[in-house]
Amino acid sequence: MSSNLVDLDSWRALPAAQQPDWPDRGELDKVVAELGSLPPLVFAGECDQLKEQLAAVARGEAFVLQGGDCAETFAGATADNVRQKLKTLLQMAIVLTYAGRVPVVKIGRVAGQFAKPRSKGTEVRGGVELPAYRGDMVNGFDFTAEARRPDPWRLLKAYHSSAVTLNLARAFTKGGYADLRQVHAWNQDFVAESPAGRRYEQLAREIDQALAFMRACGADPEEFHTVEFYSSHEALILDYDRALTRIDSRTGLPYDVSAHMVWIGERTRQLDGAHVDFFSRIRNPIGVKLGPTTTPDEALALIDKLNPANEAGRLTFITRMGASKIREHLPALVKEVTATGAKVAWICDPMHGNTFEAPSGHKTRHLDDVLDEVAGFFEVHRSLGTHPGGIHIEFTGDDVTECVGGGFEIGETDLATRYETACDPRLNRGQSLDLAFRVAELYRG
Repeated sequence: MSSNLVDLDSWRALPAAQQPDWPDRGELDKVVAELGSLPPLVFAGECDQLKEQLAAVARGEAFVLQGGDCAETFAGATADNVRQKLKTLLQMAIVLTYAGRVPVVKIGRVAGQFAKPRSKGTEVRGGVELPAYRGDMVNGFDFTAEARRPDPWRLLKAYHSSAVTLNLARAFTKGGYADLRQVHAWNQDFVAESPAGRRYEQLAREIDQALAFMRACGADPEEFHTVEFYSSHEALILDYDRALTRIDSRTGLPYDVSAHMVWIGERTRQLDGAHVDFFSRIRNPIGVKLGPTTTPDEALALIDKLNPANEAGRLTFITRMGASKIREHLPALVKEVTATGAKVAWICDPMHGNTFEAPSGHKTRHLDDVLDEVAGFFEVHRSLGTHPGGIHIEFTGDDVTECVGGGFEIGETDLATRYETACDPRLNRGQSLDLAFRVAELYRG
């Protein structure tokens, strides 16, 4: 067991990208020590359960729906916020389950998504230069010297905020709120109200008939009333995730118990870097974001480093290419990885490659670009005979105006109405459901 613990710190000798410049290492050490004594947020057995479900995705027998906030905020850990996000995710999942005829693995970008990588370390406004906002786990959003100073005690607040969010999510998913018929009734309301509703009416009617048939047969399985819901985040701040890594009493193996699944971002996937080293030692299911510059050799090297035993469900590649690049760049990656016999799940992140700045200065994304990237993802996998394993999106359950397009059309001039994100633009509830119905059409097509 002690050798496991020694290995878990080998990343400290390697270059670690995107880490905060903590002003006081002594304070950080105190926080890390306290985090190390706190109970796990998730259990190793739950991580293994998710790994089994992701193994089914890698075999082509299931589909992943992963989504939530771009960057969670401490203020957002409320019952209403968590409920609305879960409601939207469940509504999307029922449509995808019916259309795809396979189980949908539901993973939230929740209870830990409090840190964000930044392209620049500082931000300049009106001639004043301050550290960039790196998420509530690190510093504050307000543009003041005090707010932007990295504060290690925020790591502790992130833990407690995650605990609250997970507690709410478990209550909602196990306490009847996730009942399949209830979720379908919400979708019927959406179809009735949506300007694009006619397009979705047929699918909604089919789901209604299937549920009515099962009810007539007296079928009322437990699965209709509760759902399995898993948490995930980008494990960016290594001191936090290392402090929440525990040795599992059943197996003697290390698990990062801050989330069921963690992933490495496009900016931190250096083969000789600290993140890849740390991830190679924990036993959670893990993901890696791959952008359009990723070469097949890099993808294969990541597999060798992160999943040398070729364990199905262990490694997921989350591609984020951009609508204009996915059809050009994805085929070689999928082809070469598949040729080696590597057991990986492929998921499409259609958000991060499609960001642009509106004339108003707001960062935004167009739903048509998001849909086009998902369509390209499906086309590539269909042409290669491989499985399009899921989608990874940034969304909220609220009626924000951060992305343009959708059935309830949002234009660039509408962005200022309710632009509330702490970082990147998110799909609102209506746009998320538009996306689910369109992905359902792709799946059936």
